[in-house]
Amino acid sequence: MSMDFIEALQEIERDKGIAKDVLLEAIEAALISSYKRNFNTAQNVRVDINRHTGVIKVYARKTVVEEVLDPRLEITVEASREINAHYQIDDVAEIEVTPRDFGRIAAQTAKQVVTQRIREAERGLIYNAFIDKEEDIVNGIVQRQDVRNLFVDLGKVEAVLPLTELMPTDKFKHGDRVKSYITKVENTTKGPQIILSRTHPGLLKRLFELEVPEIYDGVVEIRSVAREAGFRSKIAVHSRNSEVDPVGSCVGQKGLRVQTIVSELKGEKIDIVRWSENVDEYVANALSPSKVLEVIVFEQEKMARVIVPDYQLSLAIGIKGQNARLAAKLTGWKIDIKSETQAEQEYGRPKSLTAVMHQDSVSID
Repeated sequence: MSMDFIEALQEIERDKGIAKDVLLEAIEAALISSYKRNFNTAQNVRVDINRHTGVIKVYARKTVVEEVLDPRLEITVEASREINAHYQIDDVAEIEVTPRDFGRIAAQTAKQVVTQRIREAERGLIYNAFIDKEEDIVNGIVQRQDVRNLFVDLGKVEAVLPLTELMPTDKFKHGDRVKSYITKVENTTKGPQIILSRTHPGLLKRLFELEVPEIYDGVVEIRSVAREAGFRSKIAVHSRNSEVDPVGSCVGQKGLRVQTIVSELKGEKIDIVRWSENVDEYVANALSPSKVLEVIVFEQEKMARVIVPDYQLSLAIGIKGQNARLAAKLTGWKIDIKSETQAEQEYGRPKSLTAVMHQDSVSID
């Protein structure tokens, strides 16, 4: 080792943020293992690297005793005092045993340790950068695909997008740009692993935050999201300012804001509904685009019975029950939908002539 080595460590400290002393301590620990392995010794040793000159020395550490039973680990008082006159019984004497060709081994070991520490530091920086982006949107470029995953280049790291987390309408090939939602960031032995999704409801929420300034500024809140990726989603919004229309803010002038999101989601239909603390009103809004005549709330069962016009029954339920299912996810309430005729037959309720619930929602196809 030499002054050049110390200067190189100082440069690594400046560029990579790894303290020089930390590197030197790691090199010293690695050199102890190298010494024992290469020189077939069981001695307790200490390796010292001079912090100013880079000179390396190896010291055997032996306990001072009256009678030596194991010469590899012990030394007599008389022999120890030839090294240092102040040694006493039970002291640990250090004897320099630096091999003549230890410099070559030291150089190789130091290179391996520094390379490993730099790699670990870079992995740590990447992990710290992306752990803050968990539950956020990132843009990447598709690199390759295997039977289970797409691998997406995020710049400093390659992320994993499982094929099960793609929307049915997603078709990506090498070099395509993809916008995804980070669901998990893990620090593994192979480095940071970042898991992405295109189906997570959080992707829809983050897209609205990006496109709608009122949401980004906190004036409009997203209270709930329900999503069946690639097909249909519902999002419930609320305004903290009575003068700001939450639904209109999300739709944008001529529907431009929501259409940008629909395009990103490859044509996924989006229903934007007004959140309400009144369960009956909220449930009615959630069933958009169906009209609702009446909502009867059963608090104990957390269930709402909804009555809709006969001609609106299929619309309220949706294809394969999708509209009703999403409304239930959005509100957190079980929803039982009945037509006027069914309600009259089953519960003896007269047909309603007009809707008693006010709906405030927009459905974007």
